[in-house]
Amino acid sequence: MSRSRGPGMVVDMSVPALDLLLGPDAANILAAAAGEYDAGLTALRVADAHVAPTGGVRVRYVADVRRADGSVRGEVFVAATGDRIPAGAAVLAGEFAGTPVEVGVWRWPQDPALPGMAVAAHPARLAELLATAGLTVPPAPRISVRAYRPGQRAVLEIGSASGGPRWFVKVVRPALVAELQLRHRLLGATLPVPPVVAADERGLIVLPEAPGTVLRELLATDAAIPSPQELQDTLDALPATLLELPTGRGHLRRIEDSARVLELTTAANPAVPERLRNSVADQLRSAADQPAGPVVPVHGDFYEAQLLIEHGRISGVIDVDSAGPGERVDEWANLLGHLSVFGLRTPRAAAYGAEILAHARDHADAEDLAVRTAAVVFGLATGPFRTQRDGWAQRTRERLELAQRWLSSMRTHSSSAPAPLIFATDS
Repeated sequence: MSRSRGPGMVVDMSVPALDLLLGPDAANILAAAAGEYDAGLTALRVADAHVAPTGGVRVRYVADVRRADGSVRGEVFVAATGDRIPAGAAVLAGEFAGTPVEVGVWRWPQDPALPGMAVAAHPARLAELLATAGLTVPPAPRISVRAYRPGQRAVLEIGSASGGPRWFVKVVRPALVAELQLRHRLLGATLPVPPVVAADERGLIVLPEAPGTVLRELLATDAAIPSPQELQDTLDALPATLLELPTGRGHLRRIEDSARVLELTTAANPAVPERLRNSVADQLRSAADQPAGPVVPVHGDFYEAQLLIEHGRISGVIDVDSAGPGERVDEWANLLGHLSVFGLRTPRAAAYGAEILAHARDHADAEDLAVRTAAVVFGLATGPFRTQRDGWAQRTRERLELAQRWLSSMRTHSSSAPAPLIFATDS
């Protein structure tokens, strides 16, 4: 039996939601959802899982579904519990492990939190939106999903089989459209940030394709990449008008959230020692009390996946959703944290990280930089669970050990003791 969930509904969170949604019982839940439109589930696998600090869980699945006409097609389903259930979701109520439980379920592209998806994922409706904005598009554009975070956002690539220009449609919650447009406009005045060429109040903004290749991809090759000074120049070019926007929280201010998610996802896994997890969290909690630095314009999520490179120079800055007031040291820490994690398996990323670390230490307090970078890595330690790939627990442990090395480098930087190796080329 299903119904729609209204805002403010209280859900019993004593149910072990992870056991339910990642276990064999998930198939029964989604089979019931598929049965609502006379379809049957024939296969199911987990694509990713997200756990909130509150204990709410959201899991995305890829399923093979047999329709009433006998055809089988792949579909994407989402199941959520607790505060991860958006208003308007169909809710299946039942019992698990002797406890009443409610699970919100939807299938792509009918995300109740993202009403714009009904336009973005429908070729004819999308073509009409783009044509209204004065863009030349085929009647049925080719749509590819580049990213989908259920209940939060999606990015779709729009093109045609015959080639020609491409656009990217970002689907967000409707309340975020105006602010996102503003960020693109403010940043576009001083940096190569793609302009918004169309927007829709249902939660859509359309961006043109920016030139260049994502820096993260180039770090797996021997292609030319920007110098640390060019990264510095990019940060210096962030417009002062960003200071009028709301201030975000850096990773060091989100330690409790990260620690809670790690506890919920790894407590029963011996591959992630509780002692290691708690030790890093406690050290970061102590460091979080230090005074904040000067407030300046920041990108808010500055790292190698947000920079496009052409001929070794920065040709595009993307994903500016978090731009606003912040601390410059957090920009360097975010980049170094991502590069040190990426560098665990990509030698060039490690070498590039070492080069940037040497530069950043000349522009920020070395101890402050190290502890904030450790906080970034600690936050990234929740990522392997989310992907649900084989060996995720070992990768979580590797990231916690990396965060510990960053903290140790903070303590040894001003002493005669050698700093622990973080990047492969550290001196």
